[in-house]
Amino acid sequence: MAALRHQQLSVLVAAAAALLMMSMTRLLLVVSAASDVPTITFDEGFAPLFGEANMERSPDGRTVSLTLNRYSGAGFISSHYYHHGFFSADIRPPKDHTAGVVVAFYLSNGDVFDKNHDELDFEFLGNRRRHEWRLQTNVYGNGSTERGREERYLMPFDPTLEAHRFSILWSSRVVIFYVDGVAVREVPRSGAMGGDYPSKPMALYATIWDGSTWATDNGRYKVNYKRGPFTADFSGLVLRGCPAAAVRRDDPAALQLQLQLLGSEKDDRCAGSEFELMTADYAIMTPRRRMEMRRWRQRQMLYTVCYDTNRYPPPFPGCDVNMAERQNFWEWGESKVVRPRVRARSGSSRRRRTAGGAPATTHLVSLQQAD
Repeated sequence: MAALRHQQLSVLVAAAAALLMMSMTRLLLVVSAASDVPTITFDEGFAPLFGEANMERSPDGRTVSLTLNRYSGAGFISSHYYHHGFFSADIRPPKDHTAGVVVAFYLSNGDVFDKNHDELDFEFLGNRRRHEWRLQTNVYGNGSTERGREERYLMPFDPTLEAHRFSILWSSRVVIFYVDGVAVREVPRSGAMGGDYPSKPMALYATIWDGSTWATDNGRYKVNYKRGPFTADFSGLVLRGCPAAAVRRDDPAALQLQLQLLGSEKDDRCAGSEFELMTADYAIMTPRRRMEMRRWRQRQMLYTVCYDTNRYPPPFPGCDVNMAERQNFWEWGESKVVRPRVRARSGSSRRRRTAGGAPATTHLVSLQQAD
């Protein structure tokens, strides 16, 4: 009898455990669904910008390929300007020799405001064969390109093998850049920034173009079109924000006035949208997420304007200068510890083995040498 009761109790415990596991699974699915950001098709939120002959869309409209050849680059733009929001895409830049090639995913109103535009950038800077792509983020407000808040990083993966997610969150209080869901840069609005914080509505752009004059070793290596064409893929497109105005080119003056009014602090029509934006899970910077961001930056950051005392002898406005961290950077802002790798030539691993049979140490080079 005791054995039977023990067996029945075991069955009940197992059933309860299974029920609990099912409940937890359902809860996790609900949380996952709630935190997921819906993607859109190209036609639902975008239009060609230039080089339409070099633009190809998948049959379902969810992937767009942009190509740079000797005749043109290509790009697309959101159908609306947005006053704050969350913007994201899965991006795969071209592979092999890509020196001089620039792939960009960014917010801007430069088409409307020539001298006082705002801009938030992800720029992917191509490189010579076997050399790593660089990732650069920029923050410009009110035409502050001469005081640009640039940072440059290596990526902890080869971005040409598969698409990775790059996202920008922009609110009235903070800008956050994400790579594969990990915050990699946070720029809080501060009084020290003054008008340098981007505040006017911006459109979202994706482009590929020839940056031979500066992209690779300050223009030392140009685009070699014999190695082209060069194609970048964009998918998983996300536009989540407050639409401020439709993109139009028939009356630039009227559009400029409209965006200025919508960007003023007196206009609160996007207040509800921003509240929803900043209470989303990805916008909440918990201590753990800040620790992940700090770790990512320690391992991947090649350059930061905050420690570039050659350009800015006094501390740059808005920078959170850490004196211990500063010791890891040269006076021109380049990291002393994060250095690019040069990948081995295909099939050369056997030749590079040492006499004892162990592979030779990967050669690390400086920013200047790597390009």
